[in-house]
Amino acid sequence: MPPEIQVIDDRFRQIVDPDATIELVADGMGFTEGPAWIHDGDYLVWSDIPNNRIMRWSESDGVSVFRQPSRNANGNAVDVDGNLLTCETSGRRVSIARPGEPETTLADSYGGKPLTSPNDVVVKSDGSIWFSDPDYGALMDDQGHGESPQQERNRVYRLDRSSGDLTAVAEDFDKPNGLAFSPDESVLYISDSGATHGDDRPHHIRALDVVDGVRLANSRVICEISPHVPDGLRVDTDGNLYVTSGEGVQVFTPEGEMLGKFLTPEVAANCCFGMANRQTFFICATSSVWMVRLKSTGAYPY
Repeated sequence: MPPEIQVIDDRFRQIVDPDATIELVADGMGFTEGPAWIHDGDYLVWSDIPNNRIMRWSESDGVSVFRQPSRNANGNAVDVDGNLLTCETSGRRVSIARPGEPETTLADSYGGKPLTSPNDVVVKSDGSIWFSDPDYGALMDDQGHGESPQQERNRVYRLDRSSGDLTAVAEDFDKPNGLAFSPDESVLYISDSGATHGDDRPHHIRALDVVDGVRLANSRVICEISPHVPDGLRVDTDGNLYVTSGEGVQVFTPEGEMLGKFLTPEVAANCCFGMANRQTFFICATSSVWMVRLKSTGAYPY
C-alpha cells in the first residue's frame, strides 16, 4: 500500500495539503523508532532498535550510521542546550551525548533498583526530562535485554537536571509509552500501549495536568487508538496531537476529535517535526522512515 493522506475533518486541510507527497527517507531497517531533529547540524536521527544502532539523515548527505552500538536505543530527544538524550533499552538508562563527548548516564535506577527499559523521552522548557519506562525490553529479546524487571511496576519519571532527583510522576499505566507536552506545557499526553499484550488492555492516549511543573493530576482518556496501539506522539503549535498507530499517524484536536491520517505501508512507531521551520513531519514506520511537508508547525524546537 503506498502512503496516503486521508482527510476526515476539513480542519485537517489547515495542517497539510491533501495532495502533498509522503516521501521515503530510508528503508531496509529492522525496527525504526525515536526520530529527533538536530538543529545544530540540520539532520535527523532515529533508532534502529534490533540492529543496535542510531541512524542519521540530512538532505545534503543522505543516510548514514550515527552511533553503533547504541545499547538498543529507542526514544531520542534534544534537550534545551541541543544535547541528544537517548532511552537505551538494553542499557536500561537514559543517556546524554554532548557534542564531541561520549554518552554519559543521566538516569539508570530508581529506589536503588535498575530501570526496566526506558522507552521514550521529552524535555520541558525548565530543562527537566520526562521519560517512560515500560517492560518491553524485558519482554522482547531482540530489542532489549530479556531480564526480569526489578521495578515492581511500569512508570513515567521526571528527572530534575539541577538536583539530579528522579521522581515517579505516573504509576497507574499498563505500558506507558510515548510522551508529549501541550504547547503551553500545562498538559502531558501519555500513550498506553498495553494492548500489545492483550486485546482487553489499554490502547489510548491520556491527558494529565502538569501541576507546579513537577507532578501530574486529573488523568483522563482523550482518545482510543486502533488499529494496533498508540506509540510515539507529537504536538503542533495549535495543540493538535499526532499519534502513531498500526496504520500510520492519526491526528486529533486537543479534545480528541480525529482530523485526519497519514497512512503508511507499515506500522508506525514514532514521529517528530524537523527542518529549520519545524514544518516537515517525519514518521518511523517499522523498516522505513517517511517525511511530509506540512502547513502546521511543531510546538517545540527541542
